[in-house]
Amino acid sequence: MPLNKKKTGVVVIVAAGCVAAAGAVAVAAPALRNSSLVPDAVSEHVFKEKTRAFATAADAPTEGDLAFVLPEWIPREASNVKVKVKTTGAAKLIRFTLPAGERLTPEDRCGADRRSAAAPELDAPWWPDRTPGGARAECGDHYQYRVAVQGDTVYAWTNGEVSAGG
Repeated sequence: MPLNKKKTGVVVIVAAGCVAAAGAVAVAAPALRNSSLVPDAVSEHVFKEKTRAFATAADAPTEGDLAFVLPEWIPREASNVKVKVKTTGAAKLIRFTLPAGERLTPEDRCGADRRSAAAPELDAPWWPDRTPGGARAECGDHYQYRVAVQGDTVYAWTNGEVSAGG
């Protein structure tokens, strides 16, 4: 009999440890969602999000993993490109630095639609705490993008709304 009590005690301790670990993950997961400490594989499977960075826009794929194909209105010479996508939808964040001397004015590349835009559904450590302000235009490829230019940094996002031409 003492052997069975010992086994029962071990099972109870293991079960309690599993419940505690699951609880810790559930509490910590939201806090770790945008942490650079979370490996991409975990972020992809747990949060259904993927992130990639490219030295220049020209380094981004043009085929294959279509989630990271950049819209045509982004200059190929743009640098420090970061992209985060939702794998279960079409939401996307893009941040890049304009080439020296180049300006991205919404009227030039995106049209003059300056209506207010919904905040991005995604977030990332490299994305500002507040939705970027300033001129908001809708740049379109297949999806409508909201674009904010702050100095030489461009923030663009879509929540997956299909553009009129898409």
